Amino acid sequence: MAKMKLCFIYIAPMLLLSMLLLAILTMASNVTYDRRSLIIDGQRKLLISASIHYPRSVPAMWPGLVQAAKEGGVDVIETYVFWNGHELSPNNYYFGERYDLVKFVKIVQQSGLLLILRIGPFVAAEWNFGGVPVWLHYVPGTVFRTNNEPFKYYMHKFTTFIVNLMKQEKLFASQGGPIILAQIENEYGDIERVYGEGGKPYAMWAANMALSQGIGIPWIMCQQYDAPDPVINTCNSFYCDQFIPNSANKPKFWTENWPGWFKTFGARDPHRPPEDVAYAVARFFQKGGSLMNYYMYHGGTNFGRTSGGPFITTSYDYDAPIDEYGLRRLPKWQHLKELHRSIKLCEHALLNSEPTLLSLGPLQEADVYSDSSGACAAFIANNDEENDKTIEFQNVSYHLPAWSVSILPDCKNVVFNTAKVGSQNSIVTMVPEILQPSLHGSLKALQWEVFVEKVGIWGKADFVKSGFVDHLNTTKDTTDYLWYTTRLNVDSNEEFLKTGSRPILIIESKGHGVHVFVNKELEASAYGNGSDITFKSASPVPLKAGSNEIALLSMTIGLQNAGPFYEWVGAGLTSVRIEGFSNGTVDLSTHTWTYKIGLQGEHLGVFKESGASTVNWVATSTPTKNKPLTWYKVLVDPPSGDEPIGLDMIQMGKGLAWLNGNEIGRYWPRRSSIHDECVHECNYRGKFKPDKCLTGCGEPTQRWYHVPRSWFKQDRNVLVIFEEKGGDPTTIRFSRRKTTGVCALVSEDHPSLKLESGLKDKTENKYYSGATVHLKCPINTHISTVKFASFGTPMGKCGSYSTGQCHDPMSVSMVEKVCLNKRECVIELSKENFNSDACPGVIRKLAVEAVCS
Repeated sequence: MAKMKLCFIYIAPMLLLSMLLLAILTMASNVTYDRRSLIIDGQRKLLISASIHYPRSVPAMWPGLVQAAKEGGVDVIETYVFWNGHELSPNNYYFGERYDLVKFVKIVQQSGLLLILRIGPFVAAEWNFGGVPVWLHYVPGTVFRTNNEPFKYYMHKFTTFIVNLMKQEKLFASQGGPIILAQIENEYGDIERVYGEGGKPYAMWAANMALSQGIGIPWIMCQQYDAPDPVINTCNSFYCDQFIPNSANKPKFWTENWPGWFKTFGARDPHRPPEDVAYAVARFFQKGGSLMNYYMYHGGTNFGRTSGGPFITTSYDYDAPIDEYGLRRLPKWQHLKELHRSIKLCEHALLNSEPTLLSLGPLQEADVYSDSSGACAAFIANNDEENDKTIEFQNVSYHLPAWSVSILPDCKNVVFNTAKVGSQNSIVTMVPEILQPSLHGSLKALQWEVFVEKVGIWGKADFVKSGFVDHLNTTKDTTDYLWYTTRLNVDSNEEFLKTGSRPILIIESKGHGVHVFVNKELEASAYGNGSDITFKSASPVPLKAGSNEIALLSMTIGLQNAGPFYEWVGAGLTSVRIEGFSNGTVDLSTHTWTYKIGLQGEHLGVFKESGASTVNWVATSTPTKNKPLTWYKVLVDPPSGDEPIGLDMIQMGKGLAWLNGNEIGRYWPRRSSIHDECVHECNYRGKFKPDKCLTGCGEPTQRWYHVPRSWFKQDRNVLVIFEEKGGDPTTIRFSRRKTTGVCALVSEDHPSLKLESGLKDKTENKYYSGATVHLKCPINTHISTVKFASFGTPMGKCGSYSTGQCHDPMSVSMVEKVCLNKRECVIELSKENFNSDACPGVIRKLAVEAVCS
């Protein structure tokens, strides 16, 4: 008998931990629900979710974005699935680069978070055509989102494809994966009746089709008031505390909590205060909610031509807790993190007891959750939009600011109030850098290459027709551009030729914009806007005796993404006439027009490496300025540092940009009106709506355009710009998005987790015993200067603090002692640190502004 050998293998602790974590992450989960919450492996769960759309960032950013969400107290990542990014033509699927859905889901899984997959496949989302492929509109007999056989066929096929892909990778929770919920359709209940007899049957078909997929987890339908059992209907809104599911057996879910809003070119910049976002979240959980998703937590970027609207900006920042570039937006991110921590302390009581509602005043109330084990949690709300209130609760007085909720995880101690923001504010700036040439021998200046498009018809005309065609039906969204060209003969005896006056060219269009060229010269441009995509323009134009060429470059700026029958909303010219002729108005609408789809440079792919030699570029160190229809190309080095990068296009007109063949997207520094109304400081109190807190009057809606760091090579980066109207390419800059300073303003009565309450923050394993100011600079920087510090009654906001009537003169030296030359510091508002005799009878505050370098 052979001797038995015993082998002992040493496994390093970190490797063992990784193996255990992987085992946990791949453990099969049973996901069900009851009227109170999702139940995962037999445990009720209170869940905080965060929308991060994979194609609105790049794979190199995904781990950092997911980690930032996790550190913000998030349990679940949510994403749509973008049909038109995946099925480029029937049965032609793409899952590379930004569209690598499986990779994204696995990154979420590896982080230990769960995932909600909103398959749709109609998604709206301010995404081009609502996420549905444009080619589907041209499948004969197809009508979107109704009881229509062609649409249902393709929707079923794509949904099944995605489901099977997830099953193949074992990504559903029933297989041990992270996906705990899936969504079919999207916000259909609001428009179902508009589709008449086809509406409800389609909605029921969609639900049953989804259930037939056998994924082993619940399905949801947002804003679907008639969602059949067992599909869960959910709420999308700024506030969902009053939402009631359509069955007593379904939990209360909030799939879209909008912490900001989207932007359209030429409009002002919307903001939603963190106090109001926190108030809405606290009220939702106070009133029995158990799953809340931020739409968006990271908005990201509409790269290329993916933005919808029309007129949605390339930026989809959304004023989200993580900004477009991946930086944590402070104080919003931190304030919500503290909210999440506080709500989680209440989880057991919230999910395992019924609330007792106590009226504490006309607009004040408390919901108390307690059970036989002794667990008790209370949410006290002051819904008054104007007045702070002091209320009595369980024989204790509590002060509540207007429009706020206080959270008491033990029914005694306030650990969080939604209106009291104590977390730091970051001072973020765009630091410009001149484009650095990739050197070739002795050349040290930027060497531009220029190619100018032909006005009107380039190459062979696509077709000739009397009258106008619809822009979208002609281009099928293969390009933004469509040329309409005709000729007009002017008699030499026309009066305007003798007087020197100009006839008026009047254009009417279904949208979205047009550039007017007369005899090869750009004479005018006109556009609709995010509120009304149609437009009418009247422009004086120079006409000469004899033949005149009128070439109109019609353009789309993102396609319709929502609304009943949205796929039938067209674009392009509807009327063209000229006033000022001796015999009256000349109507060109019925003239013979020659059509050309797209641009020559697009057709040849001059923005790609493979197409770079297809045209005759003209090399120059001084590129032509203010020249319409011009392509610019330049080889550059990457910007210094490691901060995120934005392309500054403030002195350019309108067009498209690429780096190394990657689509940066549409640029257009279109300004909002100086006559619009903007706010200097937003009042968080009262119901929020998108036009409540607007800034940026008279400024470009979008000046900088995100260029992911991962798109840069070490050198010889090819930057290509197509300029429609004319601009100055020598002013183009890369700008580094950099946190240059931090601020904080905290009062003595700021809620905190107190030692005597016995409440422990399980996430960070710390106790908080008093009000503190916490400052933290970015990695590899430190607090180099304390610009301002005042303990007492400081006034103002970050960047403009000033001392009040009461001020401890030792404030600056105290803060310097604790913080100078450190990356991170904590200053307690205590009598040991500051003069406790100052300002008797007044709640004192500490305001600090510091420089990070």
